[in-house]
Amino acid sequence: MNRKTWGAICMLCLLGLGLTVGCSTKENTNEEQGTSPTSKVPATQTSTPIDPSTVATVSGTVTFGGAAPKPTKIDMSQDAACKGNNMAETVVASDGKLANVFVYVKDGLGDRTFDVPKDSTTIDQKNCQYHPHVLGVMTGQNIEIRNDDDTTHNIHPTPKDNREWNESQPPKAAALEKSFAREEIMLPVKCNQHPWMKMYVNVVKTPFFAITGADGKYEIKGLPPGDYTLAFVHEKLGEQDQKITLAAKDSKTVDQGFKAQ
Repeated sequence: MNRKTWGAICMLCLLGLGLTVGCSTKENTNEEQGTSPTSKVPATQTSTPIDPSTVATVSGTVTFGGAAPKPTKIDMSQDAACKGNNMAETVVASDGKLANVFVYVKDGLGDRTFDVPKDSTTIDQKNCQYHPHVLGVMTGQNIEIRNDDDTTHNIHPTPKDNREWNESQPPKAAALEKSFAREEIMLPVKCNQHPWMKMYVNVVKTPFFAITGADGKYEIKGLPPGDYTLAFVHEKLGEQDQKITLAAKDSKTVDQGFKAQ
């Protein structure tokens, strides 16, 4: 075999060795980084774990001092499809107990994060009123908006920090699905077709909130031990705050009173 043939064979061997080394180096780099061409990057955990053996509960009653305002009857005569003797819900107080107060942990959770609920919450339009009158949701949580009336409604949130939208919904139409991306307390919602229709959506980043019922009661469960600011917010009567400290497995009663303005 002549020298030229031997030289060509040697050159081919060297090229093959270089390719082998190059591939090995790339594979080793992937292994060092903890990945491979077919491996999946683990999903990051979005919620901050809370030890269930230490969680506390805060509950109480929100009261209304003084004579409760007389309910105002709503005039629905402009739309024959709007039926019922509905009353305005600006201040709903009975036997000294105040309904429709949004109660939430305003401060104390630090940089904890929480998963957005998979279940939707609901706003219903029935008898030409919103149900509920006050709603609490987490940021990003899906809201189903239904129309059970025999008339068209026009849902129009007017937020300060979220995107404003305005959408009509025919009678018995499919539910609208909406969400709000930013925190906002007492976000007003109205109906452009029926000016008496009003409600408020409260958007927060945590699941620690409640709304008082007709008996003025609320309850917030599952809080980790800590120092908190508890806020009580009413659409007309404003906001009242209280500082609280919850120990592990604590069950604390925190009442709050509002007065007529």
